[in-house]
Amino acid sequence: MQLPNRIHIVGASGSGTTSLASAIADKHGHSRLDTDDFFWVPTNPPFREKRPSDQRLVLLRQALLGSGPWVLSGSLCGWGDSLIPEFDLVVFLVIPTPVRLARLRAREIARYDHQAIAAGGELHQAHVEFLEWAGRYDTGGLEMRSRALHEAWLAGLPCAVLRLEGDRSVDDQLTKIEASMAEGLLTSACRRWPTAAADAGR
Repeated sequence: MQLPNRIHIVGASGSGTTSLASAIADKHGHSRLDTDDFFWVPTNPPFREKRPSDQRLVLLRQALLGSGPWVLSGSLCGWGDSLIPEFDLVVFLVIPTPVRLARLRAREIARYDHQAIAAGGELHQAHVEFLEWAGRYDTGGLEMRSRALHEAWLAGLPCAVLRLEGDRSVDDQLTKIEASMAEGLLTSACRRWPTAAADAGR
């Protein structure tokens, strides 16, 4: 079973968009791209310098055009809106905030080493500010990467939108997408529909 050729996976930081995109790429042969690779200028440590919006858009558009079937993870609300017509399917991941923050803490330790982000470490302040920002997702306004911003953005999409809610495994998330495909819910790129929310169990 082949999934749609152009899939965008969006959600809060720590929601698992990259992991799900990787699973889709591994099983279905899509090229995997992530918005962070275009949003940020490569630095050491990473995620310190934003790339100008016009440059990141040009780079991302070129990458999508050269990728064949693709799955794009991350968030591009606002700066990437001109790419909306390219999407066949958008998957929106909604994960409980405590789960997300625990994932992010573990990821930061693995990426930078515990000593670097601990109190007194050279990256401690940046680590604290990042987690505070990520923790405001559910309550933040339209000026930041927030639930409110994503809901408003999703409401205007012309393509199919699939919501996956709860602390699910990546395998379960992928199974839900494939099941929706098998049930004929992904046959129209202009149909918006919710699924996999009522049975989330969390």
